[in-house]
Amino acid sequence: MSEGSAVVDAYLVVGGKYHDMDYARLELLKLLAEHPRVRTRVAGDYRDHEAISASDFLVTYTCDVRPSDSEQQALADFVRGGGRWLALHGTNSILEWTGKPPFETPRSHPLFMQTLGSQFLGHPPIAPYTVTPCSDDPLVAGIEPFEADDELYLCEYHEPLEALLETRFTGKAPGFEVEEWADDDPRLVMYRKVVGEGAVLYLTLGHCRGHHDMRPLMDHYPQVERGAWELPVFHELLRRGLRWAMEA
Repeated sequence: MSEGSAVVDAYLVVGGKYHDMDYARLELLKLLAEHPRVRTRVAGDYRDHEAISASDFLVTYTCDVRPSDSEQQALADFVRGGGRWLALHGTNSILEWTGKPPFETPRSHPLFMQTLGSQFLGHPPIAPYTVTPCSDDPLVAGIEPFEADDELYLCEYHEPLEALLETRFTGKAPGFEVEEWADDDPRLVMYRKVVGEGAVLYLTLGHCRGHHDMRPLMDHYPQVERGAWELPVFHELLRRGLRWAMEA
């Protein structure tokens, strides 16, 4: 889609659990508003798959938002047909809380995860880690290694994927069903997956949480967390991702 096109229709899905969705929604809308020709429709789930299918690109920031079988198929068809999907942070999460640790991460939505290219299985306690570019693609060209104080996502991957940013981690993810991570394989922070005529760009950074976002597990979360949202490099990656999505 050329820069001179009159209107670009975006569909933004922000919703789910354990994160400050109001903060993430506002920040993403501000970035989308940098492109006056983009008209954005906003939702909290994938229910209106006809509107998603009619959009030029899709952006998602969710946690434990589970598409139905028909919604999974519509998302897969959207990408296969040439759509681009910028998926952020917890989009690939399915969490089951049984009343006591650990969180279970069931493989209950296989087409959804195959389309996205990964499924979240856990993260260690939030602490700074080094993010390193592993490609010369324009999406990460000129990005130097940086420190992110964010959730380090540990995932099951569905190849083929094109790695763009990575980190390393060996250790434990306490509180999650898969706790031990003994291998030293790269943990992808940003990747692209080609699906048919379209593609998914996934960026795992972007954790945010306020005092009231862990209900019903706790009424008041002790600190406000903004993760990579406080880093200029994260906003640069988001801007590049949005431009990539608009080029479909």
